Amino acid sequence: MEGNRIKINEWLLPLSWLYGVGTDVRNHLFDMGILSSKKYNLPIISVGNITVGGTGKTPHIEYLIRLLSRKYKVAVLSRGYKRKCRGYVLAQPDTPMELIGDEPWQLKQKFPETYVAVDANRRNGIERLMSDQETRDVQVILLDDAYQHRYITPRLNILLIDYHRMITEDQLLPAGQLRERVSNKNRANMVIVTKCPRDLTPIGYRVVQQALHLKPFQSLFFSTLKYRNLKKLFGEGEMHLEQLRKDNIHVLLLSGIGNPQQMEQDMRKFAQHVTPLSYPDHHYFTSKDVKTINLAAQKMQKPMIVVTTEKDAARLKNLKGLDETIRDNMYVFPIEIEILKNKETTLNEQIINYVHKNS
Repeated sequence: MEGNRIKINEWLLPLSWLYGVGTDVRNHLFDMGILSSKKYNLPIISVGNITVGGTGKTPHIEYLIRLLSRKYKVAVLSRGYKRKCRGYVLAQPDTPMELIGDEPWQLKQKFPETYVAVDANRRNGIERLMSDQETRDVQVILLDDAYQHRYITPRLNILLIDYHRMITEDQLLPAGQLRERVSNKNRANMVIVTKCPRDLTPIGYRVVQQALHLKPFQSLFFSTLKYRNLKKLFGEGEMHLEQLRKDNIHVLLLSGIGNPQQMEQDMRKFAQHVTPLSYPDHHYFTSKDVKTINLAAQKMQKPMIVVTTEKDAARLKNLKGLDETIRDNMYVFPIEIEILKNKETTLNEQIINYVHKNS
C-alpha cells in the first residue's frame, strides 16, 4: 500500500496470539448473547476503529454534526479519555478541558449548540442524555470511539480505517496495532478509508476495495483531509497557508496526537521548513515541556511560528510559562474531511435516511 506506515514487532507475535484468543472469547460471548448488547429506539451512530492510534475520528464526528444539526438535535457521547474525573458529565461552554478530555472540549467549543457528554459507561450516558430534563430533546446520539463497546448495539456502525495503515496488513496488539481481528470489520454497516491521497487513482481504489473484501450490505467510502487557514491560539487573527512558503516562514510543528507523521507530511506541502516536536497522544504538557518548547522555538531561524492541532490547543490554552513571542506566534491547524470519488451526496443520503427511518 502506498505510504504504508505499518511496523510489526514480530518478536511480540506470541503475545498477539494470546491477545487474539481473549478478544475472540469476548466477541463470541456477545455473539451468543451471554454478554448482552442493548438497543435503543433513538438513532445511535457509532464512529470507531479496530486499531489504536489516530484514524481521524474527531473530524468525521464533526462532519456528522454539521450534516445532522441542520435538522436534528445532536448529542455526542465519549468516554472522555484521560480526563481527570469520573462518571457522567454534560459539557457546558465553560467546562474545563480537564473534566471532559481534549476531544470533547474541542467539539463543545466548535459546536456549542450540540450536546457533548462523557461517560465510560456508555449505557448510562445514553440513558442520561435521553432522560435528563436538560437533554431529553436529543434526536440523534453519536458515539465516539465505541466500535469495541458491544454492550450497545448502534443502529449504524461506522468503521474508520487509515489508508496508510490498512487493517488487512496489520497484526493484533502488541505486535501490531489491531484491537481485534480483521474479520470483525463485518460488524460495520459503513466503512470509510480515511487520510487518502487526494490524487488516489482508480486502480488505488480497487486495490483497497479488493483487500477489504467487504460484505454486500457494507458501504465503502474514501475520505481525505482538508485544511483551513491557520488560526491564532492566543488572540484573534489568522494566516493563509500560502503565506508560509511565500514568506519563507519556519514552522515548529507541536503535536500530541496518535499519528503525527500525517500532519508533518501535510504541513510540508505548505511550508519549506518544518521542525516536528511530537509527544504521545492526549499528552498533558508539563513545565518541563514548556522549557523544551521555548528552547526549540528560540533555536529556529526567523521568521518562525508554532503550529499545533485543534486537539492539542485544548491542552495548551491554559499552559503557563510559554514565552510571549511564542504565544504571539502560535497557530492552530484546523482540519476537516472531504469525501472522495464524488460520493459525498451518497454518504449524506445514507446517513440522513437511516436517521429518518429510525426516528
